[in-house]
Amino acid sequence: MLLPPRTIRVVTAAAALAVTVALTGCGSDDSSTNATTSSTSIAAAPSSASATPAPSGDNAAAPTADSLKQTLIRFADPGVSTDDKATMIVGGEAHKSNIDQMNGMLAGYTLTFAVDNVATSGNTATADVTITSPHGTAPSFPMTWERDGGSWKMSNTSGCLLLGFAQAPCTPA
Repeated sequence: MLLPPRTIRVVTAAAALAVTVALTGCGSDDSSTNATTSSTSIAAAPSSASATPAPSGDNAAAPTADSLKQTLIRFADPGVSTDDKATMIVGGEAHKSNIDQMNGMLAGYTLTFAVDNVATSGNTATADVTITSPHGTAPSFPMTWERDGGSWKMSNTSGCLLLGFAQAPCTPA
């Protein structure tokens, strides 16, 4: 049985990143709107840094690489509450137990994120994301964000992909 190319890309990226993350125990449309690359590291300990909120309402600006990276940083920070993290994913309320499990796995762990090639189409944004852990860098993989309630949130699929990398996979539907 042949799998669609998008599925193969996601599975390949997930496997590569899962191997990288597991060492510690711990699909997109092809649009052409690009933003600058943004990368940073976060020590997985409580922090007081906060992301700048996106404009709200129907006129919310297209996300930048930096704003998407800030979402990833906050999502990987075990000092950010489960309730706050649940608001970063479309349908995140259903994944609170997964987020709790991820928070425990990330304590004392450092991750670096790079976000590249942001493309926006309507209420959907895609970007290539690269995660580096103390054990190496995983291959870049596509993530999707959706404008929901006036702000940009990780799609349910992308949020579950990250939770899976942290060995806290979402329950299959």
